[in-house]
Amino acid sequence: MTLVMENVNKAHNLAAIIRSCDAVGIHQIHAVSFRSFIRTRQNTAAGASKWVKVNLGDSVVPICSNLRQEGMQILVATFRPDAVDFRSIDYTKPTAIIVGEELTGPSEDALRMADRCVYIPMCGIVESLNVSVAAAIILFEAQRQREAAGLYRTRHFSDEEYRKLLFEYTYPRLGEVLREQGKPYPELDENGAFMTDVQVKP
Repeated sequence: MTLVMENVNKAHNLAAIIRSCDAVGIHQIHAVSFRSFIRTRQNTAAGASKWVKVNLGDSVVPICSNLRQEGMQILVATFRPDAVDFRSIDYTKPTAIIVGEELTGPSEDALRMADRCVYIPMCGIVESLNVSVAAAIILFEAQRQREAAGLYRTRHFSDEEYRKLLFEYTYPRLGEVLREQGKPYPELDENGAFMTDVQVKP
């Protein structure tokens, strides 16, 4: 599962969405910027969670094309006549969720690329939720379904990717140094511990 932020331009929303993605176990998301200053904000907000990789792009179209080739259903969070209740979706399928700009919502390109539009039923007077709140609500429904289906009980990474992420999470500073030096990460021993005696100065 992944999420695409399309032109979300407020740093606190970017940071909150990234935090929610980490909370439900998403390790890689995408962000589209139509304007250069938003790209700067996205780079800044990405630091709010060192556990989630943010891939920056200029258009939602190639991102969605790649995600569809990976077998993902593409959902856009927006209210329109053909949208369905977000709880009616089967999130146990590979899924990409697009959330749009705070003021104008998702673009026409995003709507064209979507398999389905989803909305969050509301009973009050306001017309919409904050984009980071809406993203969190949908993500945690997806987590609920996926956990009930047992999808969190098995690893969905290759052995190589798992070892890479495990090392970066366990030794973030050492991982940064090794990447800067162009050196490989150490291997795991038979007990699942990294075989390293590399010392990094604080």
